[in-house]
Amino acid sequence: MGAAVTPELVDAHHHVWDLSVRDQEWITGDALAPIRRNFSLADLEPEARAAGVAATVLVQTVTVAEETPEFLALAAESDLVAGVVGWTDLTHPDVADTLAAMRQLSGGQRLVGIRHQVQGEPDPQWLLRPDVRRGLAAIGAANLAYDLIVLPHQLPACVKAAQEHPELTLVLDHLGKPPIASGALEPWAAAVRALAALPNTVCKLSGLVTEADPKTWTVDDLRPYADTVLDAFGPDRLMFGSDWPVCTLAATYAEVVDTARQLTESLSDCERTALFAGTATRVYAL
Repeated sequence: MGAAVTPELVDAHHHVWDLSVRDQEWITGDALAPIRRNFSLADLEPEARAAGVAATVLVQTVTVAEETPEFLALAAESDLVAGVVGWTDLTHPDVADTLAAMRQLSGGQRLVGIRHQVQGEPDPQWLLRPDVRRGLAAIGAANLAYDLIVLPHQLPACVKAAQEHPELTLVLDHLGKPPIASGALEPWAAAVRALAALPNTVCKLSGLVTEADPKTWTVDDLRPYADTVLDAFGPDRLMFGSDWPVCTLAATYAEVVDTARQLTESLSDCERTALFAGTATRVYAL
């Protein structure tokens, strides 16, 4: 039996893609083969509604400028998607103008953040490059959040970036991808605590099932990692995200929601409401 149900949920992290529009070059190899197909909002909606989800945040998948306008247009026509975390080239000198232009597009008022696949950058200090720093400052000036999709060894640079941009809210996706499958906690936990010590950082309780062994994971395998961020960030700076459809490699949508409920069953009703709805609503101004 699962833990108590939150009446209204916000799913702060999911994707969609259409391979007939563009390839998703990251979906390679046998392990990812099950998600090498199209996933649409029409596929997500019945599962999200059945789980009690009232609103979602649609997050970028590729570093292609055309994707964000497409996502904003989808959001404009959707009763479910309340926000879009898009992509723009942070190293370009015209980031501020690009963000302003995005907001003039159909659905532009639903642009709530920007993300870049920092996890794929070979330089662990990429976030600290002068051109990237300028881009991050532009995002902060535009009152948008910045999603961090990073690996554990890149977390120290995230700490420095958060220190340098106190006006910018940085959102750590998937807990910074801890090595759940191996069972190791350090040095990931120490790096996450250093990031959480800064007030302009928040974290998504997302992506856990796919960092564990996708075939044999249990809630207990995930608990030390969830407990670490619960202690470090607190419920007011944590937000639930499904990471659908990537999560389907290891669990159904309903299973991901129920797992998050079990991992947070020790929280009060007020704390659970913050984690499952309030934090995302506040941080992304949904």
